[in-house]
Amino acid sequence: MMHQQQMNYQANQIEMVLASYRVPGRVCGGMVTPRLLRFQFVPQLGARLSRLKALSEEIALSLGVSCCHIYRQEGAIQIDIPREDSAPVRLLPLCARLPTVPPCSPLLGLDEEGFPLLLSLPSPEVSHVLVSGTTGSGKTALARAMITSLALRNHQRNLQLVLIDLKRRGFGVFRQLPHLLVPVVEDADAALTVLRRLQGEMERRDAERIAQPRIAIFIDELAELMMAGGSEVGTILTRLMQRGREAGLHVVACTQKPLAQVIGSLVKANFPVRVVGKVASAEDARVAAGISGSGAEALAGKGDFVVIAGGRQIRVQGALVTEPEIREVIHSLRRPVAAPHSEALASWGSRIREAIGKDGK
Repeated sequence: MMHQQQMNYQANQIEMVLASYRVPGRVCGGMVTPRLLRFQFVPQLGARLSRLKALSEEIALSLGVSCCHIYRQEGAIQIDIPREDSAPVRLLPLCARLPTVPPCSPLLGLDEEGFPLLLSLPSPEVSHVLVSGTTGSGKTALARAMITSLALRNHQRNLQLVLIDLKRRGFGVFRQLPHLLVPVVEDADAALTVLRRLQGEMERRDAERIAQPRIAIFIDELAELMMAGGSEVGTILTRLMQRGREAGLHVVACTQKPLAQVIGSLVKANFPVRVVGKVASAEDARVAAGISGSGAEALAGKGDFVVIAGGRQIRVQGALVTEPEIREVIHSLRRPVAAPHSEALASWGSRIREAIGKDGK
């Protein structure tokens, strides 16, 4: 009931503000999502979308909110207002709502209509994912939720994880996760060793025409890895993304600002899916999303994302999983299991552990 009263008030305010600036029209519908109230506005004939967008600050000021996002979606004009009483989307209850999940499909969170959003990594339209946004946008928290959901719904015989975390702040909580192919990588030299071995594994699989078990490679702060590892890192990542999907290798990378001169134009071009959180400006939004008009500069932060895939944009509230919850999940997963699906991969994992140990001396 409170939401309905709030929406009626805000709808009236939107109409009054726009009418006072000679952009008359009416709000004909609304929707409550986890992080925002969405209104559909029908302007009178002749109103320009650019003029409507220019009034976003006036609407936000009238409603007493931090921001307002105005955009066109499928022939309608949408106005998004952040909710004051927003609550996080908890990963574990959300996972419990899904009886079945396709293999190797991490859960992102809830879309605009409140439906769970999954990314099928084996799909040609997905394959690899770039997550970007400023500090506080929630990109590392989203990566943790993706890792946890993958571990919950995929047996380690079918999915192995490689976690690269040079900042040593994002993935340390997963050190005991049984799905890890190698220990969490926190050193640039070790990261380069792992990437070389992954490239060799990809080439072996290509020759044998196999793709199992799948390997998901998560990188927290791609720009840090690129600067520390040099040009060889960019070359290997490019090959992994160009040829990795058919061999069962997928890259999910997080970075603050995916500038081509920092992460490399070829690396950036090979991410079919972009997940963009709060950014500082419209130019930063264009760089991160790869398209204009994504509206990422107007996102609320703290898990508010836009997913760009296959020419479509989907607003999503990222799922959140706490460190105690992650440890509880890991504890439940750490029980005796059968050997990895591939004996060659098990042997490879042992060899790479030894190689990392030698490089770290």
